[in-house]
Amino acid sequence: MLTSYRRILAEPGALRFSMTGLVARLPISMVGLGIVLLVSAATGSYGVAGAISAAYMIANASFAILQGRLLDRLGQGRVLAAASIGFGLAISLLVVSVQADWPTLTTYAFAAAGGALLPQVGSAVRARWSHALAQPADVQTAFALEAVLDEAVFILGPILVALLATAWHPVAGIAVAVVACVVGTLAFCAQRATEPPAHPQHSTDGPRPQMPWRAVVPLAVVCAALGVLFGAAEVTTVAFADEQGHKAVSGGLLALWAFGSLASGVITGAVHWRRGPAHRVRWGAFAMACAMTPLYFVGSLPVMGVALFVAGFAIAPTMIASMSLTEAVVPGGRLTEGMAIMQTGLVAGVAPGATLSGVVVDHQGASAAYLVSVGAGLVAALAAQALPRSGAGVSQVTHGSTIAP
Repeated sequence: MLTSYRRILAEPGALRFSMTGLVARLPISMVGLGIVLLVSAATGSYGVAGAISAAYMIANASFAILQGRLLDRLGQGRVLAAASIGFGLAISLLVVSVQADWPTLTTYAFAAAGGALLPQVGSAVRARWSHALAQPADVQTAFALEAVLDEAVFILGPILVALLATAWHPVAGIAVAVVACVVGTLAFCAQRATEPPAHPQHSTDGPRPQMPWRAVVPLAVVCAALGVLFGAAEVTTVAFADEQGHKAVSGGLLALWAFGSLASGVITGAVHWRRGPAHRVRWGAFAMACAMTPLYFVGSLPVMGVALFVAGFAIAPTMIASMSLTEAVVPGGRLTEGMAIMQTGLVAGVAPGATLSGVVVDHQGASAAYLVSVGAGLVAALAAQALPRSGAGVSQVTHGSTIAP
């Protein structure tokens, strides 16, 4: 089963850029929570802390696509190195502004600057895999590996930042995140041999390739709907555990959900799929909706843990197929931008999902709020049906091989 993974990691430089990319991605799951813990400890207000964290996340979602475009045009090394240093400076100033009791508006500004400058390493790593590997099946395995590492980031990051902030000092968690970002990103950028070539807007290779919006738009809608599903499920699960009288168990329940996804991601990368990524996105989105439906009927914590673990198995295959389809249809000169569009869709969907599920929890209870996730899954499934089933929108020659719908 691990043969596929050994083969891709045997590529020169592959293990190094994947592992440094993992370290550089840790802030994705650490900084937002770190801001909440830091600001709430200093001000005593979770409302202000949440608003500042939201400014950070909104800025990140707003500027991710622009950074992806710059990565394609100017090259990963130049853009990511500058972004990581700017990110480190902005978040460091945010910490100083909180500790020194500067005006709150300056903290908002530094949070927004940090979010805008957060290096888009996840998209860059996947673009680097696409450049390094010749066979589409190997790219699929590489994307599965990165999906597994993403799950590890989202499992370990919040635990690490919370432990450091509560057991040591509120600044400690966010400081570790900044160090991981800057050191990891600079180490990633130093590996020039595996970096994809830059594609300037005006080059001797001809006009810049067009983005295949016919496939990209519905796929971005799928990702946004899945973001709503994720955001809603997280809030609902916390509320469910609270209703059962064991709110502290919510972290364990969400970890089981993530472990289910991690396990399915490992399996997905080891399987040689006969059907193309568009087919798997369509069925995966539908499976996400189906997997969330039983949660509405669950009334106990142990059963909910099992149900969430099983539901998690639909996540990674769907996300891997989405990134594989993006890699298949987006021209190489705009691949990082295409990846950033999908990541932005996911991030943009989380806050509305969390908000909507919170409203349902307040009025109807936690079980009913799981229907928000079901509805988001159905929207994703419907959007996936709009993906082109043939032609240039989906089937195209990539790395010398044709990827069928």
